[in-house]
Amino acid sequence: MTKYYKIIFFLLLSVNWINAQSESKLLKGKINAKTEDLERINIININTDYATESSEGGYFEINASVGDTLVFSGVQFERKVIVVDKVNYDAEWFFVTLKIAIRQIEEVSVGNKINAVTLGIVSKNQKKYTVAERRLYAATGSSNTYGTSTKISLDAILNAISGRTTMLKKELIIEKKEMVIKKVTEWFEDIYFTDTLKIPSDYINGFKYYLVENDKFVASVNNKNKTLASFLIGEIATDYLKLLNEK
Repeated sequence: MTKYYKIIFFLLLSVNWINAQSESKLLKGKINAKTEDLERINIININTDYATESSEGGYFEINASVGDTLVFSGVQFERKVIVVDKVNYDAEWFFVTLKIAIRQIEEVSVGNKINAVTLGIVSKNQKKYTVAERRLYAATGSSNTYGTSTKISLDAILNAISGRTTMLKKELIIEKKEMVIKKVTEWFEDIYFTDTLKIPSDYINGFKYYLVENDKFVASVNNKNKTLASFLIGEIATDYLKLLNEK
């Protein structure tokens, strides 16, 4: 056995031993209730600060370990707390039954936004994860980047060796760029690019991808600073037009 494979073999055995009682995995579950409206129910693992939402039909996926505490909450449901036990962890499907909540709202002004935050079901600052972030979290078995847990699973090492983790990190980068492009499209109409910035109509999409390579511009968009973004976009457009003229 080569030195490289001896090291890998030792790491696999060590991690398997250390996390024998605390290894996490992606639990697949289904929420049941006396209603068909089972979409967008909040599920939070308070041990890792990881949050997700149920999809249509009440289906959900969340990374958890035996002993982790999961909180299920929704505008129309009573809050439910479940500690993951061995039965839940080993089961192919994790079924959760929620009760319909009876709430009395004395006065609701037109325009007030009613959601899980305004009703006090979840924290205002509760982190919500994108699809790419969830996949990366599940593959690494750790939330060092997106939460507080530092658990290392056997799957995490295997995914790192196979290259799956690297692939998912690239997908996350692409997803974040697409989100910035979406916001740019919402902020600026095509006529702004052609008339104000003088970008040829055929190159508008190419310019948007050029924008997301500028760290300062991306930061301004992520911080919802449209004023700064408008200032930077003019400078970036000048550089982009120079590149087009050099062709």
